[in-house]
Amino acid sequence: MTEVLKAVSINKSFGPIQALQDISFSIDKGEIVALIGDNGAGKSTIIKILSGALRPDSGKLFINGKDVDLRSHTVRSARSLGIETVYQERSLAEKQPLWRNVFVGRHIKNKFGFIQVQKEKELTLGMLKNSIGLKGVGISSEALVGSLSGGERQGLAISRAMYFDSQLTILDEPTTALSIKEVRRVLDFIRSIPEKGNSALFISHNLHHIHEVADRFVFVNRGRIVHQCHRNSMSVNELFEKLEELSMAPIHEDGV
Repeated sequence: MTEVLKAVSINKSFGPIQALQDISFSIDKGEIVALIGDNGAGKSTIIKILSGALRPDSGKLFINGKDVDLRSHTVRSARSLGIETVYQERSLAEKQPLWRNVFVGRHIKNKFGFIQVQKEKELTLGMLKNSIGLKGVGISSEALVGSLSGGERQGLAISRAMYFDSQLTILDEPTTALSIKEVRRVLDFIRSIPEKGNSALFISHNLHHIHEVADRFVFVNRGRIVHQCHRNSMSVNELFEKLEELSMAPIHEDGV
C-alpha cells in the first residue's frame, strides 16, 4: 500500500503542558482511519498540525512520501498537498451563497484572471444534485448555506473536498447533531471517498459510526498513541471497552 500520510514522533507542548508526545502513525491510499480518544486526548491538536493550523515542536510529516517542512506548513500548503479538513460547524460560511463557499480561495479563472462565475455556479449545482442528492426544482447555487440542513452542509463540504481531489480528507465530528437520515447520508459520503483511491481521517465520539466506516482504529490517550488495530480485530462493544479502559488508566508521572 502507498502511504498518503506518515507522522513520525510529533511532539507539541503548550507551556508546561505536553499535549502530544511521540505521535507516530500512517494512513494508506484508499484507507479510512479513525482517531479515537476521550475529550482532551489530543485529537484536535493532531488535526490542527496535519491541516497546517498549528506547528509542532518537533517531529516529521510525510505526505505522499514528501518530507514536509513543518516550519512553513500552513493551511494553504496543506491544501496544495491534497489535505482538506471538514469541521463540524466551521467548514462553510452561512451567509454566503453555495458557489462562493465551494470555490473560496480557489476560484476558476480565465486567461485574463477573471473569475468564471457561471462555470463555478454550474459545477456547484452539479454537486448539489449529484453528490448530495438535492433534487428540488428551486435548488440554486445562489442559495445561502443557512438554507441547507446540517447533513446537506456536511455533504457539500465533503463534496467540495472530493471535487478538489483531496487525497486525504480530515473529518472532525461530521455526524454530530444530525438527524438519522442525515447521518446515513454523511456516512455514505465518507464510504465513497476510497472509491476514488483517496483517504480519510475520521474523528467522532460515536463509536458505532466509527466501526461502520473505518478500516483501522488509532487510539489516543493523554497525548500518546496507545493502540492501533484493524476493524476486523475489534467489535463495537470492544471499542467501547477499550475507550473506557483508557479513560480509567492512571496518569503518568509526567502528567500526560
